[in-house]
Amino acid sequence: MTQTILVVEDSKSLRTMVKSYLTEEGFRVVTAANGREALFVAREEKPDLVILDLMMPELNGYEFMRVYSREADTPVIMLTAKLEENDKVLGLELGADDYVTKPFSPRELTARVRAVLRRVGKQAADPELLRAAGIEVDRAGRLVMVRGQPVELTPFEFDLLATLMTAPGRVFSRLDLLRHLQGTAYEGYERNIDVHIRHLRMKIETDPADPRCIETVYGVGYRFTANI
Repeated sequence: MTQTILVVEDSKSLRTMVKSYLTEEGFRVVTAANGREALFVAREEKPDLVILDLMMPELNGYEFMRVYSREADTPVIMLTAKLEENDKVLGLELGADDYVTKPFSPRELTARVRAVLRRVGKQAADPELLRAAGIEVDRAGRLVMVRGQPVELTPFEFDLLATLMTAPGRVFSRLDLLRHLQGTAYEGYERNIDVHIRHLRMKIETDPADPRCIETVYGVGYRFTANI
């Protein structure tokens, strides 16, 4: 089940950037430009996590937390440009689960989001059985069927295919795939992904020279296409 993230930020450009990146990471993202709007959206959407700017018009982040924490037990990650220790302490005392100081990298924010969701027990579970495009992946039994026939994959190939199939249509960069498969992205090994993709295509594609299941997105990475 896709998890919903509410991004509350008065800067339109930052709000758009965060929404775009988290959407690419597989989350459903809703937004609000101020605290009052955030209360309305949160009550309607019931998000799994809130990313909250502290300094906002109409109703600031602290006031939002005071009100919303009485209504829902939703984890909050604070966004703040302030470096004063008191601001962070006040936010944490009001119930925030983590904070990120501006400027920040989208990758860092995503890592914080996943860590908080995991910590509070809201990390979405990947389905055990994946089916698409004539391919069936049994994650628990580590079995793969392609058009009704069993296919032997190496452990890395299996995990690579399962990762791509958990989010059909999403483009994974090579570093994204390494991060998912190894836990940490090793830039020096980035191109090894291409070798594994080539071997995987030879085992699951009808025509490996004209792949339809695993597409190359030039300059970016790879995606699994279910609609073939």
